Amino acid sequence: MTEIIETENLRKTETVDYWINELLFDKLSIKEYVKSLINPFNVVAGIIVLTGLYFIFLRFTEGLSAVTDSSNLQPWGLFLGVGLFSGVPFSASGFVMGTAVYIFGLKKYKPVVTNAILLGFLGYLFAVIFLMIDLGRPWRIYYPMFLSFGPASVMFLVAWHVALYLSVQAMEFSTSAFEWLGLKPLRKMVIGMTLGLTVAGIMLSTLHQSALGAMFLLAPGKVHPLWWSSYMPWLFLVSSLAAGLVYVILVSKLTQLFMKNRADSNYLSSLDEITLGIGKACSLILFTYVGLRLTSITYENAWGYLNTPYGHWFLIEFIMFAVAPILLFYGVQIKSVGTVQFGALLAMIAILFNRLNTTYITFNWQIPHRELFYWKEVIVVIAVLTIEILVYRWIVNRMPVLRQHPDFIGDEH
Repeated sequence: MTEIIETENLRKTETVDYWINELLFDKLSIKEYVKSLINPFNVVAGIIVLTGLYFIFLRFTEGLSAVTDSSNLQPWGLFLGVGLFSGVPFSASGFVMGTAVYIFGLKKYKPVVTNAILLGFLGYLFAVIFLMIDLGRPWRIYYPMFLSFGPASVMFLVAWHVALYLSVQAMEFSTSAFEWLGLKPLRKMVIGMTLGLTVAGIMLSTLHQSALGAMFLLAPGKVHPLWWSSYMPWLFLVSSLAAGLVYVILVSKLTQLFMKNRADSNYLSSLDEITLGIGKACSLILFTYVGLRLTSITYENAWGYLNTPYGHWFLIEFIMFAVAPILLFYGVQIKSVGTVQFGALLAMIAILFNRLNTTYITFNWQIPHRELFYWKEVIVVIAVLTIEILVYRWIVNRMPVLRQHPDFIGDEH
């Protein structure tokens, strides 16, 4: 009996050690793990995060005015301009790549689909975090869905869609988490739901991406005429498709450079072909977007605003949108991965410009005096984005995101 008890205690000890050392601390002892964290990147990231957390603390204790210049005339700042309206379109990576692989059966893109879903999940999660920092009172997050609005409200639709789609993406990514934890029955159950989750993701993502644009239909006099249009739901949806694709291209390149040791040969060897394929699709989407943008400006008869300071600012954004698909298409034709990646970077900058211009820079454009980019607000945004990067790195370092788990190699799903 004594031997049995000792054996059971040993198993418990081994289980605890396994969870701590193998899973949480990347096969290192706690002392070794803490020591491994001391490097220039983590030190700089730690300083940024601690500074940002201090200002977030001020925001919740002293009010929004402690860290922003927001007011009734200038209600939306960088928290929403960057975190929500810019973060959400790039988070379309999950639903775009999931649709390509699981609905259209484009298996050659399977090596990047888990990474795309993770990027989408984190993008939506941190968009909600940004929203909570901006709105405050996180314990009342359910109000837009249950109390404050009704089904005819755009905010009601956005709140429900984001919440449901975040849940869908968490379930889609959970297969990697279950592989990491060795929970085979749960992994098998979620894999059986893959098609349904993908279809749900398509419906939810297309609805709320366009709903974000539909919000601005309520404010035709506030957004500058070169950015406001009755086409905005379509423009937001189409640009989000391109945003998700260019995000996958650029993050894949970064993982190839900085996380090569966490990727398997299948992932690394397929990236060039995948990049060219995504670049081709992205170029066609961006050509469509440029056509829609020109049509919308013509329909709204806004060409007369071009010869103004805002018009010149618009031309910078539009030229990037016009050049990016040309670079992408040309790169695909000559099979230059570097050209495609540069075109993706230009497209990302153009999309960021567009969302910031629409929601922040040109919003209430007729106000004579405006304050932009309050430094404390910038630090908070950088800090939260740094946390997102650290969380992404922590997950990729442990879970099978850029590689197949050795126990599931060849297991198609």
